Amino acid sequence: MLKRFVFSFAAVMNLLLLDQVVKEFAIRRLKDAMPVTVIPNLFNLGYVENRGMAWGMLQGYVWPLAAFACIAIAVLIWKRRSIFPAGVAGTVAELLLHAGILGNLIDRMARGCVIDMFDFHWGPHHFPCFNVADSFITVAAGLLVAMGIVESWKEQRLKNRKGDARHGQA
Repeated sequence: MLKRFVFSFAAVMNLLLLDQVVKEFAIRRLKDAMPVTVIPNLFNLGYVENRGMAWGMLQGYVWPLAAFACIAIAVLIWKRRSIFPAGVAGTVAELLLHAGILGNLIDRMARGCVIDMFDFHWGPHHFPCFNVADSFITVAAGLLVAMGIVESWKEQRLKNRKGDARHGQA
């Protein structure tokens, strides 16, 4: 149990460090500068101070969003066994989700906003700017959805096999 906690703590701290280093880079190199084109007509590095949440919703609600993040972390820890499946993918999803929530929480509490820098676009159509912590949250959510789908398929296959066995079909 202690070994798992130490591993998890170290992993989340390293992910947080990555998130905060990238945000510090954005502050030092991208703030008050023109966006840097990485892939023309697709990807820029820019600088956005987001005082809301995803897609700029709830602008100006920094402290309520910070409180929500604290509650979310507490619930994730409290209900971790029912939220995150056992195994590597479940552990990865858990660690990414914790790091992502904490990374944006640190920004809200220390800076009063979340620093975003990744700007994907197709011509004039821009996807909302995001950061490393947002990527962690998105990948964790994707993993949880994928694991849920796989588990559902397994349950359905098992149910079908039991039904076939009852009806003499093997």
